[in-house]
Amino acid sequence: MVKNICIVTGAAGFIGSHMVDFLLKKNFFVYGIDNFSNGEKKNLKNAIKNKNFKLINKDFSKVKISEISKKASFVFHFAGIGSIVPSIEDPFKYFENNAIKTIKFIEFIRKNKLKLKKFVYAASSSCYGLYSLKTDENVKISCQHPYAYSKYVGEQSSMFWGKIYNIPIISIRIFNAYGLRFKTTGAYGSVIGVFLRQKLSNYPLTICGNGKQKRDYVHISDVVNAFYLAAMSNQKSQIYNLGYGKPNTVKKLANIISNKFQKIPNRKGEPFATHADISKIKRHLKWKPVVSFNEGMSEIMKNIGLWKTAPLWTTSSIKKYTRTWTKLIK
Repeated sequence: MVKNICIVTGAAGFIGSHMVDFLLKKNFFVYGIDNFSNGEKKNLKNAIKNKNFKLINKDFSKVKISEISKKASFVFHFAGIGSIVPSIEDPFKYFENNAIKTIKFIEFIRKNKLKLKKFVYAASSSCYGLYSLKTDENVKISCQHPYAYSKYVGEQSSMFWGKIYNIPIISIRIFNAYGLRFKTTGAYGSVIGVFLRQKLSNYPLTICGNGKQKRDYVHISDVVNAFYLAAMSNQKSQIYNLGYGKPNTVKKLANIISNKFQKIPNRKGEPFATHADISKIKRHLKWKPVVSFNEGMSEIMKNIGLWKTAPLWTTSSIKKYTRTWTKLIK
């Protein structure tokens, strides 16, 4: 017997597809919404075979109530677009997708009187800007680019709607999620994705500066478990940081993936380190990370063939994006 009905937006994306699989194993009925502008259908190849999954192939902001069940109890909101330089080149596109459409979606929930037990919003730690020390949820917000701002406005709008209209909202600010199905496209996505793309193209890994920058990498299985526990909890109107809590250097990451490197200048607009203070989420949700960075990266390297169709990465494209970054990030 199916226990609960839920909605996952961005269901074909990296995190969204893992969330779908997790929920199906928990015997949920899942409505997966994705317009495939960023997601990939292959990420849902197992879900599509499951009788408890229904795919809605459209923009999440255009879904009709007749396409889902009014009995849905949970929403996991992962839909959006996320890359820094393109957000600077086309800020309204990012604001529209990550902020305005999120508001439209919550309005859809409100107007159709869905009695949700929880709406869990996937936020971004980029809202903390250049802050490089251990970061709790009270650190001053300092968005450095339109992507960060659009995600932050989406979060704050969700929290506001939740407060005014009694919708139980939780926002989770993800630091550096990684794992299988991780995208390798985009020069200014996660460093793991960039490095994998370069490895597959047989090009040296581009290390900014001395490579001592640190990132707080959290494995996808720990990410989806945190979202699940947030949905099942009695908490609402809460914001949580989500990381492993122990950053690793970019140089360590590079050494795991390859032995060929190329140094490029440091990129402005990025923190030297990201380090999530996860004491609040551990305390409130009884969550803790399980998969260590070494274990997670070992899984990726054993399955690196899954990324064999990654687009080629060339020295000229590296230089192009470096010039773009330098021009746009002042």
